[in-house]
Amino acid sequence: MSMGHLGNSAGPRPGMEVIKDWNGVPQVVLRSPRGASARVSLHGGQVVSWRNDRGEELLFTSSKAIFKPPNALRGGIQMCFPQFGNSGTLERHGFARNRIWTLDDEHPINHNDNGNKAFVDLLLKPSEDDLKCWPHCFEFRLRVSLSKDGDLSLVSRIRNVNGKPFSFSFAYHTYLSVSDISEVRIEGLETLDYLDNLSHRERFTEQGDAITFESEVDRVYVSSPNVVAVLDHEKKHTFVIRKEGLPDVVVWNPWEKKSKTMVDFGDEEYKQMLCVDAAAVERAITLKPGEEWTGKLELSAVSSTNCSDHLDHPVSI
Repeated sequence: MSMGHLGNSAGPRPGMEVIKDWNGVPQVVLRSPRGASARVSLHGGQVVSWRNDRGEELLFTSSKAIFKPPNALRGGIQMCFPQFGNSGTLERHGFARNRIWTLDDEHPINHNDNGNKAFVDLLLKPSEDDLKCWPHCFEFRLRVSLSKDGDLSLVSRIRNVNGKPFSFSFAYHTYLSVSDISEVRIEGLETLDYLDNLSHRERFTEQGDAITFESEVDRVYVSSPNVVAVLDHEKKHTFVIRKEGLPDVVVWNPWEKKSKTMVDFGDEEYKQMLCVDAAAVERAITLKPGEEWTGKLELSAVSSTNCSDHLDHPVSI
């Protein structure tokens, strides 16, 4: 990739720095005034790190992750597009997470509050090889931003620049770092229907007051609320997940048996991670020529004692 892809005539904006990883792939580092940080790789447009103002890593990355394209890194936040899982004919979770993205300085996403955030705009367009396996022209614009309080926001805009409609599924495949999976619960998905991927996508209704973990879980909760909380009792903090344009929530933990079958995942690492993905999976999104879809995600990590205050706030991105 040429340095022209990194060009910005005004130079890096405040709170943003471009570095390179050990494979020479550029990463953008975002920093808040209070010391929180995030790193975004141009490989996959993937958020590979999110740290709070105490330097604590909030996203999980496997110690056995393969840090080399074209493999997606096992951890962080992956962009799953235009397919989630193995639900179509493409590679698992689609090709967006395995491609090299570019910095997008020419067509920034406009928001009124950018003065309070460090942010980066990325762009993905299909390659000739992509068009052979998925013959649809699109522009995928992604903004990743970090607020002064350390909240992490992602805004995806996917535009159909094709001459015909196309459909896709999408997910922010988000690996949260937790102290002990047996001490974690999810609130906000009670009484919802879910598709169980461990039972051939059979539909069930959630019966528990909260979701807790004692075995492998791979579910798609449908028609979900726009705010979900992941409570970590041992760390005494809560992840608050806010979303827009993404009706589903995917919950995944491989547990012990499956962990041992994954080459890029440690045998015991299921205890320290939980995937909670804002997604559009059950029903595909269809765009007519010229139409654009927007999906937003905001992640906050707050003290569990203050959690109720944050659950009442709308998505601010």
